[in-house]
Amino acid sequence: MSQATALQDRIEPVSFDLFAKDFNAFTQALGDSYARWGFAVISDHGMPQDKVDAAIDQMKQFFALPEAAKMKYKLPVAGQRGYTPFGVETAKGHTHYDLKEFWHVGRDLPPGHRFRDHMIDNVWPDLELPEFHAKVQWLYNALDAMGLKVLEAISTYLGLDRHFFDNKVDVGNSILRLLHYPPVPKDGPHIRAGAHEDINVITLLLGAEEAGLEVKDHDGRWIAINPPAGSLVCNIGDMLQRLVNHRLPSTTHRVVNPAPERRGFPRYSTPFFLHFNSDYLIRTLPSCVDAANPDRYPQPITADEYLQERLREIKLA
Repeated sequence: MSQATALQDRIEPVSFDLFAKDFNAFTQALGDSYARWGFAVISDHGMPQDKVDAAIDQMKQFFALPEAAKMKYKLPVAGQRGYTPFGVETAKGHTHYDLKEFWHVGRDLPPGHRFRDHMIDNVWPDLELPEFHAKVQWLYNALDAMGLKVLEAISTYLGLDRHFFDNKVDVGNSILRLLHYPPVPKDGPHIRAGAHEDINVITLLLGAEEAGLEVKDHDGRWIAINPPAGSLVCNIGDMLQRLVNHRLPSTTHRVVNPAPERRGFPRYSTPFFLHFNSDYLIRTLPSCVDAANPDRYPQPITADEYLQERLREIKLA
């Protein structure tokens, strides 16, 4: 276990109650946290806890199924829908795979939609868990809606129109990942999630029951994030960092293995990776370029091209 410094007294949670009561105050507090850390903690998120708990219970039931039952939902194309088994994903630049298995839920598209060639239909374990679809779909929709509100604050903080992002993420290839990190029986070269930056625009993460999430600070120290119960951790991803020319940083983070006394406990979490629409051209915003901060990315790239390039690097494509 690393000697990570406690971060609870450094990232002050921002109450989502401010979104309606004092949007400017919410925007300033959230934006300042992103500018400093690339991460923010949002308390009082307003999502009904009983519905969150119901979705998490379904997730736990799925991962408790026999391996053969889970493997029925592993698709021939890696990564973006259904089940990905233990020992597949490997953080960029790492030799050892992460100690996790996961389930992906993506956006449903109508017949004939222009993105259906690469955003395939979801699969659901209806036979084993008949309530899984409805309860997990609720969580996808709730986090998708919350992500739009966070982007309203981010765009305002950046001096853009409050709804700048609305039509750029409305059919984005956003993914809800249901994550299971099994117990860690002994020391070894693998950790639960190797150091990485997220690919997408922003990530929303409901607090996990078990510790382990750490963020790398500017001076190279690893700092533990232990959010208060009922809060949401939200961080900047590489796509947004690129768009804003690093005005908001996509910060390296990891999930370390538990202390010896917690090795017998699994860890579950539910990150929601919010993505741009696949054909959105990620071109550096002119307002984020000046003499002191020249354009780091003069060559634009579409969101899907960028995603596919990065998925190949982590063995999910």
